[in-house]
Amino acid sequence: MKSFNACVFAVCAVLLVSLTNAAPVDDSKNAEILKYENDNNGLGSYNFAYETSNGVSRSEQASLNNVGTENEATSVQGSYKWVDPEGHIHTINFVADENGYQPEGEDIPKAQV
Repeated sequence: MKSFNACVFAVCAVLLVSLTNAAPVDDSKNAEILKYENDNNGLGSYNFAYETSNGVSRSEQASLNNVGTENEATSVQGSYKWVDPEGHIHTINFVADENGYQPEGEDIPKAQV
């Protein structure tokens, strides 16, 4: 019985080590910046983008509309993306302007009409 318990323990230990090594790695703390761009004219317009080694990216462009009028407003459009632990890519596209923040993507529930 003693050798049976030792054998079961050894098999369980091997399985535990195998499962631990097969688990997805959370590399969010170790992500490297692969791309970074930033351009700001200081007058209300800008562009920026970045991409990291763990699949996260974002890009955004803004412009100042109706400059010098009472309707002066910034309009921003862009997108961001990430990869979940199961490997699915999620993307959100958005516009933010005088009508508010307007995101679109498969992960955003659609309103029932």
